[in-house]
Amino acid sequence: MKKIRLGIIGTGGISNSHVRAYKQMDDVEIVAGADIIPGKAREALDRWELPEAKAFENTQEMLDTMELDAVSVCTYNSTHAECAIQAMRAGCHVLLEKPMTVTLEDAQAIRRVEKETGKILTVGFQPRYDGRMKKIKEIIQSGKLGKIYYIQTGGGRRRGIPGSTFIEKRYAGVGALADIGCYSLDMVLNAIGYPKPLTVSAVSYDYFGKNPKYTPPEDAARFSVDDFCGAFIRLEGGITLDFRMSWAMHMDTTGNTIFLGTDAGLKVEPANPESLWGGAWDGSCGNVTLYHDEFGEATCTPIPLHDAKEDRFFLKCRSFIDAVEQGLPAPIPTSQIIYNQAIIDGIIRSCECGHEVEIHVDEV
Repeated sequence: MKKIRLGIIGTGGISNSHVRAYKQMDDVEIVAGADIIPGKAREALDRWELPEAKAFENTQEMLDTMELDAVSVCTYNSTHAECAIQAMRAGCHVLLEKPMTVTLEDAQAIRRVEKETGKILTVGFQPRYDGRMKKIKEIIQSGKLGKIYYIQTGGGRRRGIPGSTFIEKRYAGVGALADIGCYSLDMVLNAIGYPKPLTVSAVSYDYFGKNPKYTPPEDAARFSVDDFCGAFIRLEGGITLDFRMSWAMHMDTTGNTIFLGTDAGLKVEPANPESLWGGAWDGSCGNVTLYHDEFGEATCTPIPLHDAKEDRFFLKCRSFIDAVEQGLPAPIPTSQIIYNQAIIDGIIRSCECGHEVEIHVDEV
């Protein structure tokens, strides 16, 4: 059996989950890793018990030296586009960690190279593989709600500011908005078929991240992204999207996710709302309830959902490898996630200028 020869670009925290998944697959061989920090790739490969894999401190050198079929891009946000484009032009298929990029311009550059090279690029939204998330999409797509006209999503954490490169603009680009906000956007946009975003008006704050009362002083001093973001987004088809996300706040949640339709409504509660880190959509969800009329009376129906503990990260990586081996379309395609990125880009621009902005996505 010919194995997929795979490289890891960026050997920091999230790469551990990629490697754990790939090491469960008999048809994948991790043959190389690259990281710009001297010695970091070698240390990671040895820790992963991959002594035969080659370590590099330059991504392009790895791509030029090794015969790779595919890569996982696990670098910080601001280098996603650069690394994904390098890999595709070197002949590799790409699993790109979320968020796709920081700016819409970079996301569109990825899409152009994807088309130019014919390589698969899938974006890493593992909640898509959660059984409860699939059920939400099934309910929405069934038409039971009628015309959907308003959606509220977000959740947020009461306390949950990460450290490392997540909190510096030069690395992450943005904070809670892209780190966990992209998940809540994907949950609802995927359910309704990813309509085109038209306009966005947004606000963001950093009251907790820069305050040593809530953040270690050394982190507070370098904090340069958002810890709370909210936006009002108009989507094609007359749909309004009310979005909010936080890493820290004096509240248990910014609210449930709700879909309002002309025939029924759907409420999706956060998972683990009692947890200080709960309420964000970077995993599964809690109770799901349908609100509707029956026999002329307003009623509600809890939706029974299974509690299977899917290894969502494994399924994300497995679907990527299946696509590479079988020549299938990207499991989570850029044709969808470009709209997720366009909203994030619009939120950034709106926060900077202080008013509503229009969103324009180039067709590729």
